[in-house]
Amino acid sequence: MSTAPSSDPSATTAGAAHERVALSLARQGMMNHLGVRLLSATAGQVELALPYSDKVTQQQGGFHGGAMGALADIAGGYAALTVAPEGMEVTTVEYKINFLASFQGGEIRAIGRVTKAGKRIIVTTAEVVHIDDSGKRTDCALMQQTLVPVTKTY
Repeated sequence: MSTAPSSDPSATTAGAAHERVALSLARQGMMNHLGVRLLSATAGQVELALPYSDKVTQQQGGFHGGAMGALADIAGGYAALTVAPEGMEVTTVEYKINFLASFQGGEIRAIGRVTKAGKRIIVTTAEVVHIDDSGKRTDCALMQQTLVPVTKTY
C-alpha cells in the first residue's frame, strides 16, 4: 500500500479544511463540554454530532432548542471558515432557525453548507437531524446564517 500524498487537489483541500476546523473546534470550550464531534469538513460543508445527555435537555427531556441552535451555528460557522481566507476567522452576525421537532436519546447532527461566500459576508444554511439508536434520521431544525470574516487575533 502506497503512502505517497495524493495528487488529487480536492483531497488536499479536504484535508486542509478538516484540519482547520478540527484545530478551531478544539478551542471551543462549550462544544468540548457538550461532547460535540467533528464528523467531516470539506470546502463549504461541515458536519458535527452532539450526543444526547443531561447537559443538552429541556424540561421535558428532549434536546433543548438552544443546543440545536448552538450546533447549527457552529456547523454553519465552520462551513464558512473552510472558504474564508487563511489568517481569517468568521463571526456570526445573525441567524434564524426553525425548530421542527425535539427528540430524546441518540444524537443530533448539524450539516452546515455555504450558500454564498462573498468578500464581506458569507451566508450559510444548516440542517439539524436526529438519529435514533436504530439509525432512523428525522429533521429537527433548519437555520440560515450570516457571517463576516474577521482577522484572526490569536
